[in-house]
Amino acid sequence: MLTTPAFTSSDTPSDMSSDTSSERSSGRSSASSDRTASLIAREDAFGAHNYHPLDLVIAEASGSWVTDVDGRRYLDCLSAYSAVNQGHAHPRLLAAMARQASRVTLTSRAFRNEQLGAFCEALATRCGMDMVLPMNTGAEAVETAIKAARRWGYRVKGIPQDRAEIIAFANNFHGRTTTLVGFSSEAAYRADFGPFAPGFTVVPFGDLDAVRRAITGHACAVLVEPIQCEAGVLLPPEGFLRELSALCREQNVLLVADEIQTGLGRTGAWFACDHEDVKPDLYVLGKALSGGCYPVSAVVGRREVLGLFEPGSHGSTFGGNPLACAVALEALAVLEDEQLIARAAQSGAWLGAQLAQLTHPSIVAVRGRGLIWAIELREPARPWAEALQRRGVLCKETHGTVLRLSPPLGTSREDLAFLVKQLQHVFEQHQAE
Repeated sequence: MLTTPAFTSSDTPSDMSSDTSSERSSGRSSASSDRTASLIAREDAFGAHNYHPLDLVIAEASGSWVTDVDGRRYLDCLSAYSAVNQGHAHPRLLAAMARQASRVTLTSRAFRNEQLGAFCEALATRCGMDMVLPMNTGAEAVETAIKAARRWGYRVKGIPQDRAEIIAFANNFHGRTTTLVGFSSEAAYRADFGPFAPGFTVVPFGDLDAVRRAITGHACAVLVEPIQCEAGVLLPPEGFLRELSALCREQNVLLVADEIQTGLGRTGAWFACDHEDVKPDLYVLGKALSGGCYPVSAVVGRREVLGLFEPGSHGSTFGGNPLACAVALEALAVLEDEQLIARAAQSGAWLGAQLAQLTHPSIVAVRGRGLIWAIELREPARPWAEALQRRGVLCKETHGTVLRLSPPLGTSREDLAFLVKQLQHVFEQHQAE
């Protein structure tokens, strides 16, 4: 059993020295522990058990750090699966949210609002694209991209009606709707949720020859995550995205890049596709588009594709609402003004070098790019995540045996050094046992 002692104030960076009450440094008081247990029990009693969270209850957050109801602080190395690239409770995002919320939050798309045009222009310009179709969640955006690709296939490419095919990759994670889990290769995502929609062919990730063989005259799109984050931060072979883009152009097939987790700076570039100078036909974006303040997603693409939607063909009551647009505009500005993408590239290079020096018989591989990293283990990763929690670091296992590390993009070098120190401690203690 992997165990570590509770972390103390002496383990934390110097900028945390103001948070050194006796309770914080000596562990939870019995009253605080009772409060945590009560809150967990209430959630478990009345909430569906579709998640398996670590057993702490977060009450506050700021920057790269969160605080639980017992007053203990933790370095957040998950960033809400990259939704909090800008950091928790960023003051500019909160201010933009408050300004807009005091004026108007929702009009529906039955009426126009003053924020939508500015948001669409800013995001289209940043992506080097023509048009934006705003939605709310990542899964909705992927569903929107599927509809756009199919309509393009029928109206532009001339595919016979209801015969369009989309090629996806094994170990993909594009969302939780019945359509999206229908072409997942993860049994837990599919179990007892069928029947599933036809029209998808799944091939091995990174296998260009398999893609080529799967393309028929009915193929309208290839849907790809430039890095498969949920699958354990899997990177394709060098040059794969570039060659895939060329193949799609050659075969008159759309390239749809799901950059919900990798986009907007996470990999040290605005988009993960940028590392190979690839411009897809459609970007699918979400998460960091709102800096973790409000659900915002979007499909961004060429007019030839998104211009095929007409009134009544697609919609969302909340999609493109003024509050979402105002927050997203500020979220994009923060990424640029604070040079968070460059900081992610620099910090990520340093962190990757430090992680590569970790040695332990349980470590299979360390891989990543920018500020998305994985430590693959030979055993379940959950006990390791729990051990890191006890030392003031929050991360989460994925795909069973992988620890995923993705702190906010502005996380300081000092805080990253704290992360490395706690990892070293956990691995060294486990090896000593």
